[in-house]
Amino acid sequence: MGSAILAHFLLKEKLQKMGMLGCLLCIVGSTVIVLHAPGERSISSVEEIWKLATQPAFLFYTASAVATALVLILYCAPRYGQTNILVYIGICSVIGSLTVMSIKAIGIAIKLTLEGTNQAKYFQTWIFAMVAVTCIIIQLNYLNMGGGDKFVMQ
Repeated sequence: MGSAILAHFLLKEKLQKMGMLGCLLCIVGSTVIVLHAPGERSISSVEEIWKLATQPAFLFYTASAVATALVLILYCAPRYGQTNILVYIGICSVIGSLTVMSIKAIGIAIKLTLEGTNQAKYFQTWIFAMVAVTCIIIQLNYLNMGGGDKFVMQ
């Protein structure tokens, strides 16, 4: 949403009705999520985040996300990617969910380190960092593939 607004003002791009609707839906959705989110418990180390991330439910979610991304990347993108932007959007979205999780862990690690408890000494911090970098690279690659002029919404 922020990119669409900045492109409108800085690059003089015209924000279409669908773009405006998308921005409005992002604002409404974010507001609803924040208002109804449960309270967050305090986390004291990256090891604690690791314990949460290695629970069976989260591992199942991660495996499902990776499997879905692989199907989209290996099967759908070569066949349908050139004509259907939803393939690239799907890849970015699925991988983006994993990016958010790993960035959250890195953010907590940075916060705790600045508060005086060094989190860089835990291998888990570096695993979260590698996952984040990998996911971001994949997202940028498919975002660039889907951002060409070949997909124009009327």
